Amino acid sequence: MLEFLKKIKKDNIPNPPYDYSLIVELPESEYPKYLKKLYRMYLQKNLNLKNPKTFSEKIQWLKLNDTTPKKTELTDKVKVRDFVKEKIGEQYLKPCLWVGDDYDSIPFDTLPDSFIIKANHGCKWHFIVKNKEKLINNPVLMEILKARLTDWLGLKFYPFAGFEMQYKDITPKLLIEPLLRDDKNEKPQEIEVYCFNGEVKVFQKIKYTFPREVSVFDNNFNHINLKFMPEYSLIQEDIDDNLKLSVELSKNLAEGFKLARVDWLIYHDKIYFNEITFTPFSGFYNFEDKKWDIKLGEMLDLRKD
Repeated sequence: MLEFLKKIKKDNIPNPPYDYSLIVELPESEYPKYLKKLYRMYLQKNLNLKNPKTFSEKIQWLKLNDTTPKKTELTDKVKVRDFVKEKIGEQYLKPCLWVGDDYDSIPFDTLPDSFIIKANHGCKWHFIVKNKEKLINNPVLMEILKARLTDWLGLKFYPFAGFEMQYKDITPKLLIEPLLRDDKNEKPQEIEVYCFNGEVKVFQKIKYTFPREVSVFDNNFNHINLKFMPEYSLIQEDIDDNLKLSVELSKNLAEGFKLARVDWLIYHDKIYFNEITFTPFSGFYNFEDKKWDIKLGEMLDLRKD
């Protein structure tokens, strides 16, 4: 690995994924070269961009060749709300408590006791507040929060994410939503629906236990032995109404895209839209069973939407 990292520097390609300023200034003509090195570093194999076959390879191809203004719009956690409202209805949206681009304008006095602050232009750029009073009465925590949110507003996400280019042109904002958890002991649950060329192919229900427990299904609602992450623990939960509804609604939201994973949050036995991910996990899937990288790749046709 040390020799590999030395070679990256020798080739004047920034050491992934940390040299932010170098990546931002990198010419687009260098993106494929950089991405191949990043792919090699994460998955220990070569990336074929000319004739991608596996699921992981095809996601890399999509990053470089299939970014559109519509994808950027729907990756924006603020703008996507209008799309969801129009397509499937406002009832599937989590409440929006505040949107803005200035930390000092956050109305802490009127916010509920618990909430989550998200950056609209990144993934996992969020700050969970479980007890507002403890936060606002602690000057150190408030300074940490301000520094973190201000940093996010001044950064682009794609250099940290292996060139998920749909994030590049989003205008940074902060979004505040209620924290949809009953208490500290409740484990959140999500549904992820993978749509290839507008059709649901696989989906999974995730329990955020430790380790995470997942039930994975094919498009015929049969359990399958697929783990997107090696550390996941497979279980077999029954199909319920929320799973069926998430599949139907995801078809609507994913229409017209080669690949879209539609994510849902389960709260009080109701599903809420979470996000649309066009290059899930940035394509760096290290499948425990390598056959799934090939099988999922065969399901995804890059020639059509």
